[in-house]
Amino acid sequence: MSTISQTVTAMQNETAYNKVNSGNTTMSDKDMFLSLMLQQMQNQDPTEPVDNQQWLSQLAQYSSLEQMTQMNEGLTSLSSALQALSDNVSQNSGISQTLSLIGKEVDIVTNPENPDEVITGIVTEATFTDGEGQVKVNGKYYSIGYVQNVRTAGTEGSEEIQ
Repeated sequence: MSTISQTVTAMQNETAYNKVNSGNTTMSDKDMFLSLMLQQMQNQDPTEPVDNQQWLSQLAQYSSLEQMTQMNEGLTSLSSALQALSDNVSQNSGISQTLSLIGKEVDIVTNPENPDEVITGIVTEATFTDGEGQVKVNGKYYSIGYVQNVRTAGTEGSEEIQ
């Protein structure tokens, strides 16, 4: 009986600690479950106490809830880390693509509405404005989104950008 009493006291202390440290007046699902279970134990009929099987079942449910909460927090953290990694890889890819055009001969569509208006020249510089790569061709900067063909300077063949 003293072990159950100690367990109940420990659960009460944990619930009280979580309430004080949470900084808000709303209870988490875990704390609500624990409070309800403690209230049930404190207010049970002494002539018909809760069956040991019920007690163990409720402890198992509490343990499952705690594990699922921890797993959810871990998955949320993992998701955030993967999103940051994906953003970083994406940004680095755009930088690499832009920088790889330096020294290459490119065809640039100057008017997206008229794809026949094309200028050809060698990329002499690359820069980034608001995270978007831009290349300098014939003294003027163009977005890399307007680059239609890329080839090694002085060759006839070209590699079309899709």
